[in-house]
Amino acid sequence: MPSLKDLFDASGPTYLTYVNWNCPHHRRSVMASLVQGVYVLERDRQWNRQGPDARAPAWWRFFHFELRQVLVDAADGSIFGAVYAFQPPFHLMDPTAAASAPYYVAAFRGTITKKGSAKRDLELDLLLVRNGLEGKSRFRVAVQAIHDTVAVAAGQHYRVWLAGHSLGSAIATLAAKTLARAGAAVLPTFLFNAPFVSAPVERIGDRRVRQGIRIANSFVTAGVAALLQGGGGGVHDASFAALAAWVPNLFVNPADPISAEYVGYFDHRRKMEAIGAGAVGRLATRNSVKDLLLGIGKGGGGCEPLHLFPSAVLTVNRGPSPDFKTAHGIHQWWRPDLALECTAHYYS
Repeated sequence: MPSLKDLFDASGPTYLTYVNWNCPHHRRSVMASLVQGVYVLERDRQWNRQGPDARAPAWWRFFHFELRQVLVDAADGSIFGAVYAFQPPFHLMDPTAAASAPYYVAAFRGTITKKGSAKRDLELDLLLVRNGLEGKSRFRVAVQAIHDTVAVAAGQHYRVWLAGHSLGSAIATLAAKTLARAGAAVLPTFLFNAPFVSAPVERIGDRRVRQGIRIANSFVTAGVAALLQGGGGGVHDASFAALAAWVPNLFVNPADPISAEYVGYFDHRRKMEAIGAGAVGRLATRNSVKDLLLGIGKGGGGCEPLHLFPSAVLTVNRGPSPDFKTAHGIHQWWRPDLALECTAHYYS
């Protein structure tokens, strides 16, 4: 049977009857709900729920958004994204809060392990590990939609927001990096449970062991990068630093093995500076051994790691998560009782 989690009235943030766009909790909850709207759009398609039976519209209409575009993967016909337009009633407009609201939101779902989309989603999950999303039709459709939306925003690209969960976070990340590096736009971005392809060091209970492994890994990564990039290291550094102005909002759960490594990734950068190994840390922070080795023979000193960010506002859910579905799920991010830890990290 269809899940009750698809019903906004049963599992959505119905308590959020007024949205203050200056409030980080409100922004996070609405962006997560819009991503959930994409999940339910695809499940509506799979269950053939149409008209009054469709469950997806409540996830955006409650917050006064309209659905402007549905993004479909040409490979299997599944819905993977949507572009929403904010259309609040005039009598609800708070000029101060409205100045911080988006005009448009492009949202992308993650993997759905159901027959109608599982094959394509899992194929893209595997490509994600090898940084192979860029050439796929799903990414091309997403980037074109974002380009078109930025054009409609007429110079106010900061009012075009991106949001994604899991695989959808990877698509949003790649699109945002592409636009920022090209100098086209720096878009506010909300990434929920974004994949960090790495050994699960964060799951090791002993803090000193975790720290020791990360320090050793940094020296290995920096050594491999120096060897393979040679004189081209400056180009890679400039490319990474060019993204520093893009500061995504990154939401992770330490109990989620897919995204948990971001917790240690940013904290470790500060530790490397503290022990006097800042140069090694900076070289390691923009490279991964896996991607360096994948790039052998392709020129350029390695593939660019999709999951490594120069800067981010990292929000960690420190509350209890009894299982993987809870820790990795989108639903956790609109709960009003979260135990959150938020830190801003800037690349220098």
